[in-house]
Amino acid sequence: MAASGMTGQGSSLKRRESTAATREGDQLIITPLGAGSEVGRSCVYMSYKGKIVLFDCGIHPAYSGMAALPYFDEIDPSTIDVLLVTHFHLDHAASLPYFLEKTTFKGRVFMTHATKAIYKLLLSDYVKVSKVSVEDMLYDEQDILRSMDKIEVIDFHQTLEVNGIRFWCYTAGHVLGAAMFMVDIAGVRVLYTGDYSREEDRHLLAAEIPQFSPDICIIESTYGVQLHQPRLAREKRFTEIIHSTVSQGGRVLIPAFALGRAQELLLILDEYWSNHPDLHNIPIYYASPLAKRCMAVYQTYINSMNERIRNQFAKSNPFDFKHISPLKSIENFNDVGPSVVMASPGSLQSGLSRQLFDKWCSDKKNACVLPGYVMEGTLAKTIINEPKEVTLMNGLTAPLNMQVYYISFSAHADFAQTSAFLNELMPPNIILVHGEANEMARLKQNLITQFTGTNTKIISPKNCQSVEMYFSSEKMAKTIGRLAEKVPDVGETVSGLLVKKGFTYQIMAPEDLHVFSQLSTANITQRISVPYSGSFEVIKYRLKQIYESVESPSQEADAPTLVVHERVTIKQESENYVTMQWSSDPISDMVSDSVVAMILNINREGPKVTPVEEATRTQEETEKMAHKVIYALMVSLFGDVKVAEEGKLVITVDGDVAQLNGKNGEVECENEGLKERVRMAFRRIQGAVRPIPLTA
Repeated sequence: MAASGMTGQGSSLKRRESTAATREGDQLIITPLGAGSEVGRSCVYMSYKGKIVLFDCGIHPAYSGMAALPYFDEIDPSTIDVLLVTHFHLDHAASLPYFLEKTTFKGRVFMTHATKAIYKLLLSDYVKVSKVSVEDMLYDEQDILRSMDKIEVIDFHQTLEVNGIRFWCYTAGHVLGAAMFMVDIAGVRVLYTGDYSREEDRHLLAAEIPQFSPDICIIESTYGVQLHQPRLAREKRFTEIIHSTVSQGGRVLIPAFALGRAQELLLILDEYWSNHPDLHNIPIYYASPLAKRCMAVYQTYINSMNERIRNQFAKSNPFDFKHISPLKSIENFNDVGPSVVMASPGSLQSGLSRQLFDKWCSDKKNACVLPGYVMEGTLAKTIINEPKEVTLMNGLTAPLNMQVYYISFSAHADFAQTSAFLNELMPPNIILVHGEANEMARLKQNLITQFTGTNTKIISPKNCQSVEMYFSSEKMAKTIGRLAEKVPDVGETVSGLLVKKGFTYQIMAPEDLHVFSQLSTANITQRISVPYSGSFEVIKYRLKQIYESVESPSQEADAPTLVVHERVTIKQESENYVTMQWSSDPISDMVSDSVVAMILNINREGPKVTPVEEATRTQEETEKMAHKVIYALMVSLFGDVKVAEEGKLVITVDGDVAQLNGKNGEVECENEGLKERVRMAFRRIQGAVRPIPLTA
């Protein structure tokens, strides 16, 4: 299987047409609707073989209302078969209630059990703390609840299939429940990493390496070519800054999203406080309306975490913190003396973390520790550059005197992890998403160097820019059941039913159909009435000129009756019409078509034709009739059949043209496949129809 042909600027995907029509069925399209050369509103569209998958459905935390959404207007949501959500973070999941409740989407949605449990908590909190007007709200609490009913869950390594799309997922690290999805459509495999980390931390397993290489890897590039500090060095610097600040009477603000890094940092702080009795009188608060409910979810999914946490849980609950108290609101906060407060959200755009920042930012004794990736356009990103002043939520400005530290505990892969991960998988096509344009460009250049000498293609599309690839694959059909019991000899014909399910093909004996599929064989009896008011003897005479076997039934029938080749029964039911009945199969269908054409032809010739007059037909007239029969049968098989000069039949199939000489069966056609089909069809017609005698 090979891919060729890349890129192309996409306009709308609603009515996209392939520039290479002959290869359209093998065209695979990938388009970021968000997270293309940016971090935020992750959403990636993929189309192949008429199947459409959407990966993630996030919002951009730096924007509000409709501006925060992915570019959904580029697609037709009603055409999407499957939507796969990798994890619960807002930039990957927060536009899901909008997409499920406010668009024409009617496909199926999947995420892991833990992601679904936390999704509801996180989005309910997002709706409550969003400081936007009612008309700018994307959805409400009821929309979230309704969306929950539509979300289906998937276990790690469980394979599911929807409309011919097979998919399964691997542990991604990053946060509890995070998954990397592998999708298989017609044998082409695409891995979408979402956010992942190959480093095991205090509670999470590292991301898995899939056991086989995908044809395409859509991979996050958040940290570009940056390298993380070693974990122990990061923890040491983190705890030292906090210890030093509170010892001097200062307050420490740690802006963090309610779930994810927060739990990792709480485990570190609780352990550090336990080992330093001098700090026991200094409170640590976990300031999130979700604090208690978050902890309940984490305790539920202990078995999804690493061995360290599972072993610890056997003795005591590691998330039952000894030195950390929940804090629901700033009104409940007795802000007297030094303290450490971890508050959501991590972007400092709103909520408790923003309220505390506004309150503490002017005092140089205080510190703000930013523990994870900060997005462009957010206050967290602004204060990293240590401006002299900041704008408060009330619109006033205040001096920024507090110390600002950036210590990345972000569970995203750094360059070393990304490089090693791709080196292990060696995918022939790599698509970079989820990274700022400059970081992504540097990563792309390094990967090009890394994969020099291979055929690996590396692309970093912008939002709404389509990557187009073409995959060619051979279709193979497997014999199963009794047909597979004996290996056929070379040249031996294997006869059976060809059954297609999704993108797999099987050949089986008709008797095995109900065993190996949900199908069963059936006989279809067709019956039609044809207007005819002439003599039945004329029909009989004409039929005997064409067919070798035209018999009257041995038993006396209630009306004049003929049976052609023991297949088609013709009765004169009344003075105005005849009826025809037959069991449907290719030969019987062709015979019935020719009989209908013949009867209609008699009608056109007028009501006065008699068998005696029939006998006086010239050779030329008889040849014309033979040609009409062949024409009618070829139309029933190929549809587009026209009569050309010298009586040749011109047959057109999918743009290919074949010319058939109806007298000798010679076929002219550049397409060898069509040529052979027409030749075979003519032979079958000859086998069912006796050549019409050329003399009366």
